[in-house]
Amino acid sequence: MIDFFIGLFLANLIIALFTTRLYRLLVWYSLNSISLGITAILIGKNLHDVAMIITGSITILLKGIVVPYVLKILSKRFILKRQVQPNIKTPYSVMLIPAVIVFTFYLTAPIVHMIGGNQNYVAISIASMFLSLILMLEHKHIAPKIVGFLSMENALFLLSISATNGMPMLIELGIFFDLLMAIVVINLLFKKEEMQNV
Repeated sequence: MIDFFIGLFLANLIIALFTTRLYRLLVWYSLNSISLGITAILIGKNLHDVAMIITGSITILLKGIVVPYVLKILSKRFILKRQVQPNIKTPYSVMLIPAVIVFTFYLTAPIVHMIGGNQNYVAISIASMFLSLILMLEHKHIAPKIVGFLSMENALFLLSISATNGMPMLIELGIFFDLLMAIVVINLLFKKEEMQNV
């Protein structure tokens, strides 16, 4: 079951790379976050880690529902462009994405024995980080860059829970606090883009 949701996590991110509409991009980010939250809950149940289950639930609520909703409200408030065409053409993306995924599987093969995690989970986490970076780089508008940044944070969170046997609750709370600070920065960036569009 964990394999299914980690695969769904990666699939949502790949689809987001081809998305040309802002609201659809937010939907795919939301599904990506929900997949991450369910994965954290399932790993927490397997490890009998209550903190991980709580973290997964907060992830679903905060990243899967609240953050996309806030981003949608801000995009309406600042009248951002809804058409977010990627700079990388689709044929190049079709070749680039599998290359990144295959590369990360080769990259993680030697290090996975040191960390003792599942190689597939670690590889998918690192691939998701690279794909999130591509999402940030392939758009010139600020909203997709923000979604890419948030997706990278999701990938880091997946890496931390899949490569280790959970994280201390204090670190998890620190990550959520960083996310809230990111929302404040996002608000300021949206204002800046609105002023440039006027």
